[in-house]
Amino acid sequence: MFEEDGRLRVVINDEEQYSVWPSDRDLPDGWRAEGTEGTRDQCLAHIDLVWTDMRPRSLRTE
Repeated sequence: MFEEDGRLRVVINDEEQYSVWPSDRDLPDGWRAEGTEGTRDQCLAHIDLVWTDMRPRSLRTE
């Protein structure tokens, strides 16, 4: 999928779901940069800290 030593960034969509994406690639439609960049492990550790409710935003607000 992604090179293990490549630089990644944390991305988030309108439903407040997180993922990682290569820093040197354009973001896919519907996703925006969250502000965190680093190794895969660093990005996933950040996601673990901030994504505490895995439900999409639309389900949390009902």
